[in-house]
Amino acid sequence: MAASSDNVGSVTGLLENCVSKHGFEVYPLKIGWYNSVLPASLRLVYPDDCLAVVVLSTPDMFEQAFLPFMQERGYQKMCDPIDQCVKHYVSSAVSQCFPGQKVDVRYDYELLPSRKPKFLAQTAAHVSGAAFYYQQSDVTDHPWGQKKMLGVCVHPRFGGWFAIRALLVFEGVTVGSELVQPVPPDCVPSREGRIKLLEAFNLHWQDRSYRDIIHPVQTYSQKQIDYFSTPPAQRLALLRTWGFLPRDDDQPDHSSDTQTQMNGHG
Repeated sequence: MAASSDNVGSVTGLLENCVSKHGFEVYPLKIGWYNSVLPASLRLVYPDDCLAVVVLSTPDMFEQAFLPFMQERGYQKMCDPIDQCVKHYVSSAVSQCFPGQKVDVRYDYELLPSRKPKFLAQTAAHVSGAAFYYQQSDVTDHPWGQKKMLGVCVHPRFGGWFAIRALLVFEGVTVGSELVQPVPPDCVPSREGRIKLLEAFNLHWQDRSYRDIIHPVQTYSQKQIDYFSTPPAQRLALLRTWGFLPRDDDQPDHSSDTQTQMNGHG
């Protein structure tokens, strides 16, 4: 099925109507944009003109989606509560907005049998124009020698106070040249700023200073910071003190997501 730019807008518009009120953002991309910057072993096996959408969570997600989800549904022992919440809202939106359409939904915490992630979240965010993915290669004459510094995405409005949650691939929906690849906003253009960002993310991620590399329009609430600052094995106990877990099962949850492993999965 071919899709015009109007149809792309209708896809993202439908999704936004379903998920934006819960603290999520959506950005369209072509699979070819994603595959073109990756080695063959990491590419997605879809045509270059296939439509995909990347889903981000904003600072509002915790209060507008997660806490209501926990209040209404409670914790099921299968996996991390945040992952369960994201899956609930994204899968509900897909089934509601696109009945009959085959959509390959890949979450940031999912791994292939090879242990590789089902998609590279930060790459998807970058090529969609949602957030700039700053990597060691973006620093000219970097000062780290042979030390490898992990890259990190910066959102133009939220800085580091967001997370990349899912990639939706609309199988059989192809997009023409009407969808032009956007350039992600370069929020940290200076060499010095990029060095500061990557060092803060790699060496001092616990203090959350990398998140404020730009002046964000919104940050996480104190309650959300408390949750993500709590070690994963202790988060269920924290949720219990908040009144969300009346049961006595205290199984540890497991954080994931390449970018957010280091900052508490948030």
